[in-house]
Amino acid sequence: MSFELLATDSVGARRGRLHTARGTVETPTFMPCASVGAVKALSSHEVREAGIELILCNTYHLYLRPGHELIRDLGGLHAFTGWDGPILTDSGGFQVFSLAPLRKITEDGVLFQSHLDGSRHFLSPEKTIAIQQALGADIIMPLDECAPYPISHGEAKDALDRTLRWAERSRDVHKETDQILFGIVQGGIFSDLRERGVREMVRLGFDGYAMGGLSVGETKAEMEEVLEAALPHLPTDRPRYLMGVGTPTDLLVSIGAGVDMFDCVMPTRHGRTGSLFTATGHLNIKGAAYARDPSPVDPSCTCYTCRHYSRAYLRHLFVTGDILGHRLNTLHNLHFYGMLMRQAREAIAEGRFAVLQAETLQRLSSEQISE
Repeated sequence: MSFELLATDSVGARRGRLHTARGTVETPTFMPCASVGAVKALSSHEVREAGIELILCNTYHLYLRPGHELIRDLGGLHAFTGWDGPILTDSGGFQVFSLAPLRKITEDGVLFQSHLDGSRHFLSPEKTIAIQQALGADIIMPLDECAPYPISHGEAKDALDRTLRWAERSRDVHKETDQILFGIVQGGIFSDLRERGVREMVRLGFDGYAMGGLSVGETKAEMEEVLEAALPHLPTDRPRYLMGVGTPTDLLVSIGAGVDMFDCVMPTRHGRTGSLFTATGHLNIKGAAYARDPSPVDPSCTCYTCRHYSRAYLRHLFVTGDILGHRLNTLHNLHFYGMLMRQAREAIAEGRFAVLQAETLQRLSSEQISE
């Protein structure tokens, strides 16, 4: 792996290039969630056409079904899914910790019950790395303790300390592999813990660094304070990943703070529920006002959906429950996110990201989608 920092903007935005064994990823970049090995409703070709270079698969879900050993035996995630570009696998820590009270945290790892059948499983830092090595992802994440919100300073400190100990164990068993391993910084909304988390994680040494434990209920202002406290202490020559975020406005604000990578279920999940993103804000295609509307979702958009179908037709598909509506809506939303990242990259390279950020945030001020 190598990461090139190509340009920075006056507000702190970064234009970079992440090289992996299966291709180069231009940053800032957005990863759609392909939790079980597929971006829901879309083929790999369609995901590529939307401008996506990197996808995220989930260790927890693939471990439970169909199993990491089966995927390994069938040639790994790339052969199994038909996606030939880079893949990042989340450790599954967020999913496991969201299972409370069906899980128990120990120093060795996490004991939990499957949400599928109630069967009991144990994930340690070492096992999490072994699973991801079997999956064959290009970028992998260590097991961390994703604390809930709200949480006390003491509880956040305990979660951070355990995350750091688990990170060191993960790093030690990750040696002699060409997979890229990120470290995950925890610490809740507490600036002093985030700063210490960054210092300790950098001391351990990882290929990239992620901000975890956000987008779990904290306010936008609290998230921005965390980024302001943590990001300046990260090495400039390593990619920075903000996990589980978010809305288009979240992305623009976070890019301005110096984040390089994002993932979120939002564009795909909201596409399946008829919530569409446009250059001027949020459009709910379920509305009766679109029943006779011949215009595209977004007149400024060049995606397949906007080039071929009207709002009236998309509303009709949603009302009748036809799966084509899910596909076309998801295609549009993913293309919107890909376009937003491309515009950000171009603006940073040309030294005008602050202007793009301000103008776009103003246009999206009507956005009412919550995470």
